[in-house]
Amino acid sequence: MKVLMLNGSPRAEGNTAAALHEMQRVFADEGIETELLHVGGRDIRGCIACVKCAETGRCVFDDIVNELAPVFEACDGLVVGSPVYYASANATLIALLTRLFYSTHFDKTMKVGAAVAAARRGGVTTTYDELNKFFAIAGMPIATGQYWNGIHGRLPGEAKEDAEGLQSMRTLARNMAFLMKSIALGKERYGLPEREAAVRTNFIR
Repeated sequence: MKVLMLNGSPRAEGNTAAALHEMQRVFADEGIETELLHVGGRDIRGCIACVKCAETGRCVFDDIVNELAPVFEACDGLVVGSPVYYASANATLIALLTRLFYSTHFDKTMKVGAAVAAARRGGVTTTYDELNKFFAIAGMPIATGQYWNGIHGRLPGEAKEDAEGLQSMRTLARNMAFLMKSIALGKERYGLPEREAAVRTNFIR
C-alpha cells in the first residue's frame, strides 16, 4: 500500500513537514510506503476553467499537476498538509489541488484522504474543512484522528514541541492505515459500491 503526502508549505522543513514526518514514521511501522513531495514552494497557477482536460485527460498547463496525476492514481491514500494563511490553506496548494482533482478522470472512490493544518494559533479548523472538501467531492473516505488534524507552532521546528499535536498526527496515521487496509479487504470481498449515472442539475432548470 502507498500513501502520497503533499507538503503545501513554502518551507520544506517547517511545521507542516514536522506533522507529516510524524505520520510517515507510523506508516512505516504499519508497512505502508509513503512518497512525500514538497509542493508549497512551486510556481503553480490556478485553474482557468478552459475544460480542455475533458478532451485530453490532462491539464492544459503541463507542470507538476500532470506529473502528480499518475502518482495520485496509483496510491491508496492522500495526505495533504498546509500552513494556515488567513484561516485558509496556502493558495499555491489550493491551485494544485483544484487542477489535480478536476483534470484527472480516474475513479478516486475509496482512496483515503487526510488533511493536516499547521498554525501559530487559529485557523486550523477552517483550513482543515477547506482541504477535506476535495476528498468529499471525489467520494474519498476522510481519515480522522483524536481531534481536528492540526499542529501548532510559529517558527520552523516549534511544532515538534506540540506534544498533543504530534500525538494527533500519530493517531491520524494509525487510523488512516486501518481504514486503507479495511477498504482493501472490503474491495476484495465485496467490490466497490455501485455507481449511478451522474445527474447534473442547476437552479434554473
